Parts: sequence; structure tokens; C-alpha cells
Amino acid sequence: MAEYLQDSWVFLDSGPCTGAENMALDEQLARTQSNDSNVPPVLRLYQWNPWAISLGYHQDLSEIDVSRCNDAGIDVVRRPTGGRAILHAEELTYCVVMPAGRHGILDVYNRISNALVRGFSLFGVKVALQKSQPDFRAEYRKTAAIPCFASSARYEIEWQGRKLVGSAQRRFSGDRDAVLQHGSILCGPAHQRLPDFLSITDQPAIEEVRSVLQRHTVDLATIMGREIDIVKLTDCIQQGFALEWAISFRPGNTPNDERYSAYA
Repeated sequence: MAEYLQDSWVFLDSGPCTGAENMALDEQLARTQSNDSNVPPVLRLYQWNPWAISLGYHQDLSEIDVSRCNDAGIDVVRRPTGGRAILHAEELTYCVVMPAGRHGILDVYNRISNALVRGFSLFGVKVALQKSQPDFRAEYRKTAAIPCFASSARYEIEWQGRKLVGSAQRRFSGDRDAVLQHGSILCGPAHQRLPDFLSITDQPAIEEVRSVLQRHTVDLATIMGREIDIVKLTDCIQQGFALEWAISFRPGNTPNDERYSAYA
């Protein structure tokens, strides 16, 4: 992992952005990383305003009732990564952009998850990594699998067997291969409202999706019994990466770094 664990990374705390802004920025960071070997790796943390539903890169838009989303003031956006639908509401989202080196998807997934685990420990929450890998081709045929949080992939983060963080990864090819991995850290239960915005008309099917989310997911507010301090959580996640990977961060909004100053 040494080739991408450079000593100095850029840290971006973007705060709340629209769905389109968030996804465009994540992709732009990844494409810049793949086309410029002098660009340092990036850890970006952000939120969503207004709330948004993001779809996986290949997911069918018809699964979402866009009109109902518009009426509720919820954005609909497509991610540059795969996976299934997520309602981004009460959450902190992380984005890691770095050279891929010679490391496979699961290897990178594992190392990023370990850094997140260290951050959660600093925040006062003990979590675990999922060890098994489901058959996603079979899972995606089920109506209940429309939400991303319906199942956990290997090395995704759980608390007492329930999914706390949902992540997705994509590789970008250019002068070098770059990794984009981003994921939702659930801070409250609002993600469970996703079934209200699906285009499913069969009420039992809707309730099945709702039940899956309630049984298979958990959020930090539920775990800790209080509202989550996003500023503190952001700081702990950043520290988790710094400690786990022995790296230092510099802010991305420094005036002398035009490649990142516009993204802070």
C-alpha cells in the first residue's frame, strides 16, 4: 500500500452541497487524480442539502418516483460508482481519492474500512467489519434489494450485525489508475424513508423494503442515544485516517493550490 500512502494528503471538509455538486466533485477529483501524477490523494467529508437520492451508475431510474421526490424537495442524482439507491439525509459522507497502485478492490476496501473503524473508535463507537461477500447478482433481482443498505459487502462496517456505513468504489484509468471510494455514514434514521420515494405500487413490497432497512441498518444517533455532533464526527474520521495510515493532512482551500482551492 506504500505507493499511495503518501505522507501528505489533502483534506476537504465541503459541508452541505447539492447532490449534483457532490457527485460532480467526487468524479472530478478522481479524474484529476488519474491524469496528474503530481496530485496528492484526497480525503473529503461532506453532507447533502437538500436531501438527495443517489442511484448506482447502472441502476434504472424508473425504480425511483422522481415526481414524488420533486414534490418533497429531494434531489435525484446518479453516482459515478455502482451499487443501489441511497437516501442521503442525516449522514456524513466520506470520499477517498488516491492512486490504485497494484492493489485490488477488496484490499483497498479493507484498508479504508480500517481507517474508518479507527475514527469511530475515537468517536466512542465500537464497530466491526463484514467478513462475507453476498451474491449481488442474485440479491439485485429482489425488490427488497433496491436500497444500497439492504445488504453488506465484505469489509463494510456494521454495529452488532447491522449496517452503519454503505460504500462503493470505482477505478479511473488515465496516466495512472485512481481509486474513488465514497460512502454514507448514517447519523440518523431518515435514510429509512427511501421506500416512500420508490416507484413500487405494491404496498406489501414497499413494506418489505421498509422492513429490510429497519432490520439491517443502524445509525449513530440510535447507537449513542443522542443527536450526533457532525463537527466532532468529521474530526474523528479525519484523525482515524491520519493514525491508521500514518499520514498528515493539509487543507484543500490553501490559496497556493489551485487544483483544490475551488473545491473547499
